Amino acid sequence: MALFEVLAQYPAVLTATCLLLGLLVGSFLNVVIYRTPTMMAIAWRQEARNVLELPEEEEPALSLAQPASSCPQCKKAIRWYENIPVLSWIFLRGKCSGCHQPISVRYPLIELFTGLISAYCAWHLGFGGWLAVALLAVWLLIALAMIDFDTTLLPDRLNYLLLWLALLAAWAGVSPVALPDAVLGAALGYLSLWSVYWAFKLLTGKEGMGYGDFKLFAALGALLGWQQLPLVLLLSSLVGAVVGLALISSGLVKRDQGIPFGPYLAGAGIIALLWGNSIIDLYLGVALP
Repeated sequence: MALFEVLAQYPAVLTATCLLLGLLVGSFLNVVIYRTPTMMAIAWRQEARNVLELPEEEEPALSLAQPASSCPQCKKAIRWYENIPVLSWIFLRGKCSGCHQPISVRYPLIELFTGLISAYCAWHLGFGGWLAVALLAVWLLIALAMIDFDTTLLPDRLNYLLLWLALLAAWAGVSPVALPDAVLGAALGYLSLWSVYWAFKLLTGKEGMGYGDFKLFAALGALLGWQQLPLVLLLSSLVGAVVGLALISSGLVKRDQGIPFGPYLAGAGIIALLWGNSIIDLYLGVALP
């Protein structure tokens, strides 16, 4: 029996496979989250030197594949058995085997979350092309959320990858969203936050969000359809307001300090992807008995 036939006929096997795949992808996402902002900074410096006609300076060769992963403190290469998702962190007791400096618990948490949400996608959506698209979308949203949380940056390369993934899935008939709804969702997603940005700037003279938020919302509109945009915006705004007030009240964030909106958009996008229709049906059932 072919592998795809096994996955299609046995939901438990599909769920377990996506759990393992998600754990491995989560390990790779840690690399994406850590290295992408540095790669962007290197590219910006190179572009600035070209524009200013400054002498070329040698930059470290860095990509998602090279160089091999190493400890940020002692630079000791991480061996393959020290890079097993979640388990290696537990066996190492959260410390580097070379310098014994603590390894952030965030790394295994991202791996574990990616594995669990991937398994849930498999159980909830079942085998098919839409599951593959949903998994790729969720993985991209996790990376975008964490990069924005760390740096207040939403890389175009990831936003555009999500946008084109959603549009191509709609064009190919893999997505439950029709292509016209996906295109309209992308346009309305971008223009809605763009309008809010300029209205806020004209009223206050300040920038309330970045252009990366517009592009992420456009990608979510293409992925979910224009009909889900109000739900995503409502969920992200509510969670963002609650978390923001909590951070300000606790003193962790100053009142005039910017808080990235991307993580809330990404989280709301994942919720809408998995439970959006159920939430809307529940709301309509209560509002229109």
